Parts: sequence; C-alpha cells; structure tokens
Amino acid sequence: MVAGIETRVDLRRMVAGDLAAARDLSREQKWPHRIEDWEMLFQLGFGYVAECDGKVVGTAMAWLYGTDAATLGMVIVSPSVRGEGTGRRLMDAVLDELGDRTVLLNAPAEGVPLCRALGFEEVGPVFQHQGAAFAVPMAELIPDERVRPLGSKDMDMLRALAREATGMNRDALLDALVPGAQGVVLTRSNQPVGFALFRRFGRGYVVGPTVAPDTSGAKALISHWLGFNSGMFCRLDVPEESGLSDWLEELGLPRVGSVLRMRRGRPVKAGSSVRTFTLTTQALG
Repeated sequence: MVAGIETRVDLRRMVAGDLAAARDLSREQKWPHRIEDWEMLFQLGFGYVAECDGKVVGTAMAWLYGTDAATLGMVIVSPSVRGEGTGRRLMDAVLDELGDRTVLLNAPAEGVPLCRALGFEEVGPVFQHQGAAFAVPMAELIPDERVRPLGSKDMDMLRALAREATGMNRDALLDALVPGAQGVVLTRSNQPVGFALFRRFGRGYVVGPTVAPDTSGAKALISHWLGFNSGMFCRLDVPEESGLSDWLEELGLPRVGSVLRMRRGRPVKAGSSVRTFTLTTQALG
C-alpha cells in the first residue's frame, strides 16, 4: 500500500454537487451514463464518494426496495487510487447503512473477488446487448394476445407485476421511470400479464425493465420497441436464464459484455407467474 493513501482519501455522503464529477469518473470507465442518468440514480437512492486532495476519486450507491432489499452499484474508483482499498471502503460504508437487508448487485469480472470477500454469492450472468443495425420481424402473437400502449390507469398493475417478478417493492422506481418513458402492456384474454418500458439512457435508448410470463411474451414486448426504433442505438441487459441472448444476436444486437449477478443475504422470494427479462439498468436491477 502506498504510504499515507488512507489518510489522503476521505469518504463522505454523496451530495447533488458531486454528480458532474461522478459523471466524469464513469466516463473514465467508458460507461455511457449522462448527467441526467446520474441525477435519476441520485434522486432514487443514496451514495458515498471518496475524495483525494479535494477531488472525487470514487463512488458507490444503493437503492432501497421496500424494507428488506436493496441493490448496490455505481462502484467506481479512479485509477489514481486504485488498488489502495478505496473500493472496499466505499462498499463497506454503503453496506453498513443497508444493515441486514438482502443486497443485490451486478459485478464486472474485476469486481467479483471483492464482492466475494464482502459475503456476496454468485447468482448468474447478465449479458449486455446493444447496437443500431438490427432488423426485427413482426412479433408472432398467440391467440387472444395483444401488445397495447401503457395507459394512465395502469400504474397499480405495473407495480404489482414488478413485485411479482422481483419479490421486491419497486413502486418508487416505476413512479420515477414511467413519466419519462414510453410503455407497452402485454395482455392475454384482455388481462395484463407483462410490460416493457422504452426510455433514454446513455448513448441512446434502453428497453427495460421488461416483465413477462414467458420468453414468448417477452419477445413480443421487446419486438414492439425494436421494430419501431430500427436504426436507433438500443441497449438491453438480459439475465442468462431469460433465454433472449441468442435471439438478440440473431436480430443484429450483439453481446458486448457481461456482469455477474451476486447476492448478500437471504434469497428474495419472487412470484412464479412473471419474470424479469430485461433490467432497468445494471445498477438498479
């Protein structure tokens, strides 16, 4: 360890005035987050920053879902202090505040050893797909299945489906996302069984979250957004068990990276009628 580094790097609670510096840190990592993306993350959660000589050199954030679960993300450490324990100090600060909640995160390969040391267990990979040169055939709907626009009276349904899919209370997240997004609902026999949001993020647009009863339903929802936005830069983060990765490759949306989903604490008990097929973001889950 470099002599004196622990005394030069100080941790404190993140404030709104840190967001421009945080955005610059994420750019150093070649992450696509805009200042608007950081602002949304900050409004929904809390975080800590590491400072060295008055400069922000690290971040870590968390988002609460109900009283017993949270996600942790946006863990970034500048190369100027990397390898000196700053990342662990930031994560310790966030985890101490989260207490005994179940904590979920998506870790890049280089972050997995630290997460294991902090008590996280592996759940499974998430694949990142993105691009603009894709072609989407018309979705093949089953009888009595329909994809319709999200309506003003659908919020209670969205909240219930999200809770069923994740086992967590995601109401505040959806309340923040929907006003700035477009949405569609999957119905079967006129009953809502899934939804997908389409919104600005990073370099272009993201399809997520997508909640559906099965892979066929998820493809119908995703095909709607990709079909109407051919040529636009779109990103989707899909869990391995979604079964969508090969399909997205065939559409012309290549897999450009992956992270490992990890959990600390008791498994979150989700329902069985619907699942999450694309994430909101890797940080938010």
